Amino acid sequence: MACRCLEGIRLKKTIKLVAACIVLTGASSLFAQQNLPPAVQNVVQLLATGSVEVPQDLLSIAMSTTRDGSDASAVQSQLKSALDAALVEAKKTAQPGQLDARTGNFSLYPRYGRDGKPIGWQGTAELILEGRDFARISSAAGKIQTLTVSNVSFGLSREQRTRVESDAQGIAIEHFKARASDIARGFGFTGYTLREVNVSANDQGYIPRPRMMAMEAKAVADAPVPVEAGKTAVLVTVSGSVQLK
Repeated sequence: MACRCLEGIRLKKTIKLVAACIVLTGASSLFAQQNLPPAVQNVVQLLATGSVEVPQDLLSIAMSTTRDGSDASAVQSQLKSALDAALVEAKKTAQPGQLDARTGNFSLYPRYGRDGKPIGWQGTAELILEGRDFARISSAAGKIQTLTVSNVSFGLSREQRTRVESDAQGIAIEHFKARASDIARGFGFTGYTLREVNVSANDQGYIPRPRMMAMEAKAVADAPVPVEAGKTAVLVTVSGSVQLK
């Protein structure tokens, strides 16, 4: 009889413990629900762009030469002499921002025969002429006799890019605001508030090919290198989300 009473007491304790756990679990679940962030409603993701087309105002002409021989020191000396002579000529008309001259790639490496054994040395030296004065740069390139034109490219100067990006950004922002207002009215809202926004910019242009081959650059001594710039469309993208209200 005493054993049955003891078992009954244990059973009652177990039931109370299970009930307490259920109550605690329910309270925890209710607490978690109360602390959940409110569901996001009436939020719209938008993207708008602004584009301004502008002429490329930065010219870069790469000039290079290649030498080869059986002696590495001799090849290196020949490259250095060719590059030094080109620098002297370029600096005669150099002007900061209008024509800047700087050295580019300078490399020396062994040449191998069909049997895989070294048979000599080959090297390359490069000079870069760049700036905003196209006539000055092309004239300087034409006067350099120890190097030939290997590449012509165009771009935007920092000043031009800053000015154009500012204009394109203003256009993109106005497009974003107009689209947000149209969407708000379309869904029956009176307006919107800005939640988040991202702004990015890039160029979408083309680089014209030079109107001559590198070897043709020396067809006429001291003749300016013919170049012709194109245009670049500076594109600014504004993306983000708005809360309709």
